[in-house]
Amino acid sequence: MEIHIAVEGRHDLSGQIYRQLRAGILEGRLAGGTRLPSTRDLATQLGVSRKTTLDVFERLLSEGYLNARAGSGTFVADGLERLPVQRSSHALAAESARERAKAKQKTAARAQPLWEQMPETFSLPMPTVASPHDFVGGATDKSLFAFDVWRRCVNHALRVQARSPGSYREVAGEQELRLAISRYLAFNRAVTSNWDDVIVTQGAQHALDLIARITLRPGEIAALEDPGYPPVQACFTAAGARVVPVPVDSEGLIVRKLPDKARVVYVTPSHQFPLGMPMSLERRIELLEWAQERGAVIIEDDYDCEYRFEGRAMEPLKSLDRAGLVAYVGTFSKTIFPELRVGYVVPPASLYGPLLKARQIADCHGCALTRIALARFMLNGDFAKHLRRMHKTYAARRAMLLEHLRGDLAPWFEPIVPSAGIHMTARLKAPLSEERLVSAAREASIGVYGLAAFHLRVKPQPSVLFGYGNIAVEHIDAALGKLAGILPRLAR
Repeated sequence: MEIHIAVEGRHDLSGQIYRQLRAGILEGRLAGGTRLPSTRDLATQLGVSRKTTLDVFERLLSEGYLNARAGSGTFVADGLERLPVQRSSHALAAESARERAKAKQKTAARAQPLWEQMPETFSLPMPTVASPHDFVGGATDKSLFAFDVWRRCVNHALRVQARSPGSYREVAGEQELRLAISRYLAFNRAVTSNWDDVIVTQGAQHALDLIARITLRPGEIAALEDPGYPPVQACFTAAGARVVPVPVDSEGLIVRKLPDKARVVYVTPSHQFPLGMPMSLERRIELLEWAQERGAVIIEDDYDCEYRFEGRAMEPLKSLDRAGLVAYVGTFSKTIFPELRVGYVVPPASLYGPLLKARQIADCHGCALTRIALARFMLNGDFAKHLRRMHKTYAARRAMLLEHLRGDLAPWFEPIVPSAGIHMTARLKAPLSEERLVSAAREASIGVYGLAAFHLRVKPQPSVLFGYGNIAVEHIDAALGKLAGILPRLAR
C-alpha cells in the first residue's frame, strides 16, 4: 500500500521525506517489522527522483531506524517502541485546541443532542465468569453446530460467487434465502408469506431499527413491554419517539394499559422477554383489535420460538393479522449463532416499500456469501436436522435446571416455567437480594443474571435469569449444586 507522505513544494525534498518517516517510526504509526515501499516505488509515488529516496533510506539505515534484508526489502527496525515517543506538532497543537473548543462549543462538530443525552443503552450477552458454570442468556452452543455441513454450504456459495459478476445484490436479500425463510415460517410458524414478502436483515436488531425509522416521527409514542428488551427502547429513543413502558402479567402485555395514541407497539408474544410466559390467545386478539382501531403498527419479535418443550404452540400475531398491522421479526442468532448476523422481517404490505428504501440507505445489502450458504443449509434440510438435534439437547438442559429449581433450590427460587425458549426466569424468595445473589454466585464462579436492568417503570421483583443455551447438562448440575450450598449462608 502507499505510505502517506506529503511533499510541499520542491525545497529540501529529502529532508521532508526523512522527517516524516522518522516521525512515523517514533510515534508508532510505522511499527517495527513494517515493510516499506522500495526506493523506486516511493520515488514514483511522490514524484521525486530515485536518488532523493535513496539518500533518505541510507540516512535512516545509518541511524538504525531501518533494516535492509537482502532479497526481501527494507523494514522498520524492531525495538524502537522503547524510545520516548516524540510528540508531533499535531499533538502539541491539540492541547491548545481543546482549550479553544471549550470556548467555541457552538461551532464544533457535534452530534444531535438526542445522541449526546442518550444513556448507555444495553450490553450484549457476554460471559461474566471464567468457568463453564455460566448461565448467560441469548447464547447458543456452537460446539454442537454441524460445521462440516456448513463448510460444504459455504463452498457451494463460493462457487456461485465465482461464476457471477461482481455487482451489488438485491436490497431485500438473496432470493433463495427469502424462499427458504418463507417455507420455514409457513411450516413451523403458520405464517403464510411469499418469498418476495421477506426482507433479510443483519439480525433482528437491524430489522427493529429499520421499522422504527419508517414508522415513528419525533415525539410520537412507542410502547413496549415492561420488563422488556432494552435494545428496543434504544431503537425507539434513537428515532425520537417517546417510549412508554406497559406492564405484563401472566397472559402477557396488558392491552388496556396501552397509551391510547401509541403509534408502535413492540411485543414478544411467543416467549415474553425476559419473564417467559406466552401471550394468551384472548390477549392477542385484543391487541390486534386495539391496533386496528388506532392504525398502530405491532412489532412481533419471535426471537426463540423454535424450541418448544410443552403445550400447544400459540399462533403468532402475524398468522392472526387480517388488517396488515403486524411486522413479524425473526433471527438466526438463537438457532445457529449470533455471529452469523442474519435476521428477517415479514412486514405488512404497506411497509414493504419504505423498509426497502430505508435498508438501501442504511447498508444496501448484507454478505451474499453468508446468505447463499444459509439458503443452501435450509433448503437441503440441514437446518431442520440441526433444530431437532438442538431441541433434544436443550430439553435435557431445561429438565436439569427445573429439577434443581423444584428440588434443592425450591426454598429460594420460584421458577416461571416457560413452554419454549433457551432461558428461564426464577423469582427470589425473601430474604434473598438479587444483587447479593448475583455477586455471591460470581465469587463462586457461577454466572447468573439479575432482571433489574430490564425494568423501565414497573417496580422489579427480585429475579434472576438462567440461560441454558450454552451450558452443558453436567455443568448445570454442578453449578446449581454449588449454588445450593451458598444460599443458606447468604440468606442469613
